Amino acid sequence: MTTDALRGALLTAYADEPFVRVLPPGRWPHTAAIFGGNAVHLQVTADEQAGRAVVVAAVDNLCKGAAGQALQCANLMLGLPETSGLTAQGVAP
Repeated sequence: MTTDALRGALLTAYADEPFVRVLPPGRWPHTAAIFGGNAVHLQVTADEQAGRAVVVAAVDNLCKGAAGQALQCANLMLGLPETSGLTAQGVAP
């Protein structure tokens, strides 16, 4: 697969996910951009020589990895909007 095909697959898979952002080509995830938010930033590239996809993700393990994820799951279980009380925006500029 090419990088464009892999990127297209990620964009399709996460199109309706409010907390998942596939970054533009050439921009790589870093924790400063998601610190304090419930988001995950993704980037992908194809290593055609090795025949593999390389996917890089950045999450705030306190927000998305623990408390934020618990609130997100509680929202879904209670029939509330998945995004209630959560933000996808980090606190870094």
